[in-house]
Parts: sequence; structure tokens; C-alpha cells
Amino acid sequence: MLSEIGKGRPSAPLPVLKRGGMGLQRVLCMVSLAAALGACTHERNGPVSDHYADFQVDAPNKNTVSVCHAYTCKMRTKFRFTDADIDELRAIFKKVKKGDTAAEERRAVAYAVGWMETRVGKAIGTDKDRPGMDFEASGDPTQMDCVDESTNTTSYMLVMQNNGLLKYHTVGTPFSKDQLWKGVAGWTHWTAVLKETSNSQRWAVDSWIYANGENPAVVEVDKWYIKDLDSLPVAAK
Repeated sequence: MLSEIGKGRPSAPLPVLKRGGMGLQRVLCMVSLAAALGACTHERNGPVSDHYADFQVDAPNKNTVSVCHAYTCKMRTKFRFTDADIDELRAIFKKVKKGDTAAEERRAVAYAVGWMETRVGKAIGTDKDRPGMDFEASGDPTQMDCVDESTNTTSYMLVMQNNGLLKYHTVGTPFSKDQLWKGVAGWTHWTAVLKETSNSQRWAVDSWIYANGENPAVVEVDKWYIKDLDSLPVAAK
């Protein structure tokens, strides 16, 4: 289902149901597909640059990012964070962190990602992005799927890293998991990654779950995956 790294662009994620569901016929078709495909964790051990190459997206250049939207990076819009924006990010880190620890740094990252999503969304129209994934929204420039979200979150964290805001972490390579035997609750899902420098613990930074501008969930990668639509990871606060 997912092409090997370096051997072509990874396949798009399969559709994930939002609350409210779809028609029975469509659900049955997707469940049949899931039963045939099985389950995988798509680990990606190469550099972060591989992810951008796979999805044909420009990696961040200093404070300029290429924002993915319209699902699976169909659309890519350049956005530059100004010096004033970087000063605001520094202020967020100082305000949010209650201690000089890796855990507090992750909290600050979550708040910073939420602020960056809001900043970018107002400029390019993705402020209307709804939580989760709506199958009918593919191609809509205001909407993002998990590939878009994981790519953008990675870019935003690289901007933080490039500006010296990360002391206890480095930005890791996005990866995906699926649990297709669970049917519509287990479609392929991508996440951005932070890697803790002291112990190499990786943390999923998942902004796909919530509406544009809300803090992402930050979860240990071994524990990260959407169990069902009523048991989503909690946004970092």
C-alpha cells in the first residue's frame, strides 16, 4: 500500500470517517478493502528531507515553508514567518514553559504549532480546516488531511529548531500507521515526530485530530494511534 522510501511517492492515506459517518454502502466497500489489505507500521528511518522528497514538497528554507493543503499536498503555498512572528514564538515558549524540562518543551511546541496554524490559516484560507478527514473534501484548498498536517507540523517544528527554540528535542521524520483489520477506524494515518535527545524517545505530534489552530496531541509513538473516533488523543495543554 505504501511504496518503499526512495522508490516512488507514498500512496495517499485512505479516508477516515468523521463523526456522523457515511452511507452504509460506502462503509461496506471500505471495510471490504480494509480486510484485504491487512495492517502495517510504515517506519521511516531516513532523514526528514526524504519525507519532503516523497511528497514533492519544498523543505523549509530558513523561515519560509511550503504549506500543504487540499489533501496529500495536492496544493502547496509558500509562507514566510517574519521576524515579528519568530519573536512571538519565543514569547510563547517563555510563557508556556513552567520548567526547564523536555516535557515542558513539548507543551511549548504544541502551543507554538497551534499559533502557527492560526497565523498561516488566516493568510492562505486554511483557517476553515475542519477536524479529522472528510472524504468529500479532497481537493478543497481550505482542508487538510493527515499527510498535509504531518508535513506542515514538521515544517513548523523545523522553523522552531532553526531558530534555536528546541533544547531537548530534534525534529524527526514523519511516519504512518494503520490498523486496517479494524475497518474504517483503522485507516492509514500520518504524524509529525519530535525526538527527545536524552533518550531517543520519539513523540507523535498530531494536529490532524483537531480544527485549525488548536494544539496538537503529543503522544509517545509506541502508544500513538487513533483507537476510535470517540477515543482520540487529548490536545496538549
